[in-house]
Amino acid sequence: MADKLPPIRRDWVSKSLAGFLLGAVLAFAASALFNVLSADLPMSVRGQLAMWLVPPVWLGALGGVYFFASGLRAWLWLGGASALLLGLLLALRLS
Repeated sequence: MADKLPPIRRDWVSKSLAGFLLGAVLAFAASALFNVLSADLPMSVRGQLAMWLVPPVWLGALGGVYFFASGLRAWLWLGGASALLLGLLLALRLS
């Protein structure tokens, strides 16, 4: 007889919400940071690249969030990465 399958982890909702919400913040912050750092590109090219940067980053965060050991760790790591990118963006805009 086959071994019993492990139960579904209870923190999948927390991980999913972290990936959805903080993944969006991370993706939009990465897009804005790209927009600031590539100011020498024409706006038509820069805008398209910044726009198309959002889905892979967001989906990468949403898919990668299940590799964290717990939902709390997913929230902390994605929140820290988002805060780091937003702080860097703010520092670049103020300088």
